[in-house]
Amino acid sequence: MDMNKYFEQLDALFAENQIEKVEPFLYGSLEQAKEEKDYGAYISICNEMIGFFRSVSEFRKAFDAAEDVLLLMEELQLDRSEHFATTLLNTATAYRAAGHYKQAYTYYKQALQIYEGLIPPGDYRYAGLYNNMSILLEKMEQNDEAIQCAQNALAIIETLEGGEMETATTLTNLALLHFKVSDYPKAQELLERALRLFEQGGDKTDAHYSGALAGVGEAYFHMKDYEKALTAYEKALEEVEKHFGRNLSYAVLCENCAAVCEALQKEEKRQAYLQTAADIRDLLCAGTAADGINAAG
Repeated sequence: MDMNKYFEQLDALFAENQIEKVEPFLYGSLEQAKEEKDYGAYISICNEMIGFFRSVSEFRKAFDAAEDVLLLMEELQLDRSEHFATTLLNTATAYRAAGHYKQAYTYYKQALQIYEGLIPPGDYRYAGLYNNMSILLEKMEQNDEAIQCAQNALAIIETLEGGEMETATTLTNLALLHFKVSDYPKAQELLERALRLFEQGGDKTDAHYSGALAGVGEAYFHMKDYEKALTAYEKALEEVEKHFGRNLSYAVLCENCAAVCEALQKEEKRQAYLQTAADIRDLLCAGTAADGINAAG
């Protein structure tokens, strides 16, 4: 089976937004790989199916694809391979997205055990696994363990050449965990490190930068340093607008700015932010209603 052609066709469906054609294409390709006994292609396609069905919230289909390919790989005695670990990661992420946290954790731990038998400590692949485990553990309210996993990921990412933006993103995620356990000084320290890295990137700053700025604003707000909180929130507004326009996140940040202005007794500015937030929410609601009318028509 020509996998280059397969990926070209799949990418084209996504590029042309023909999402409704992706599922039959995946199943048709899987059947072709099965007929040709091309096990490598079969494994690759199943992994694509796990990710796709997760993304469209068709979790039962994602789980079925995962079970199918994991059983095949066990039969082929690939269950201690890096490819098996990758499939476990994809499976775990699908279960996490579906809210099946204990099952997801089991798969992540199994992937970690395989990594430990195959790849040296400090390998980049551990960082991705630790970050995923941190997200899951936070959802399970195991915040200390989530922090430890995020720190493990950070220790690896910080050693990578050219990994400044990824380091900044990981610092932001770690800071948000410290927020959750009310360790505001540590959260502030981590966020300020993240901001320095984002700002060093200049125009290369990505969407995560706004999250870091918003986190800094929250830290300063909790510490009652309202002037610095407002500065951080207003910078976050600029970044959100640059990357996404005036969306719901922009409205939420406006409301945060209004809360800070209230603490600063800047009533006129507070009212302006609240009005902007209300206008955005009204516009978004009107757009949603229009879409519903069009769909009904």
